[in-house]
Amino acid sequence: MEATKPSLSHPKFQPNLSPLPLQRTTDRPRQLISVTRRLALSSSLSSFVFSSSPVLLRRPEPAKAFEFGFVKPGQTVEDAEGTVRGHARSLLAVKPLLESGSWEEAQREMRESSALLKQDVYTIIQSRPGGERPRLRKLYADLFNGVLRLDYAASDRDGPQVRQCYEKISAALEEFLSLI
Repeated sequence: MEATKPSLSHPKFQPNLSPLPLQRTTDRPRQLISVTRRLALSSSLSSFVFSSSPVLLRRPEPAKAFEFGFVKPGQTVEDAEGTVRGHARSLLAVKPLLESGSWEEAQREMRESSALLKQDVYTIIQSRPGGERPRLRKLYADLFNGVLRLDYAASDRDGPQVRQCYEKISAALEEFLSLI
């Protein structure tokens, strides 16, 4: 019987199915190991939570006056009050575009002017005393929810809904501008 030489161009690999030296081959179920891990984790967390740490028992500080996502950096209240009427006029200036059926152009103009108006209005609201803020925030919500509804109505090309949303926006803007 002649011994065959292994071919270097076509080597034959056979998988080694024996367990690795670090693996244990026991008949114990794996669930017991995960339960002990869960128990260790829960006991360590409970000891941390129920410790007399003053960090966990302290109340959080109240929110500060400004949320920087809505406020334009460097914008003063005087700047906002000076530009809010111009941005309001530019928001209301989309009416001819809506009436002519230029839906995409109206949406583009409305989004641009409402973003600037939103920054101004929010800066003005934050500068007011605490007693005036709830009414102004309600008008803020009505105004910009109306803008969002108008945007959706314009994308659907729904003429009657567009007119109704525009009327609500116009009324909310007039009331807001009369309060500041």
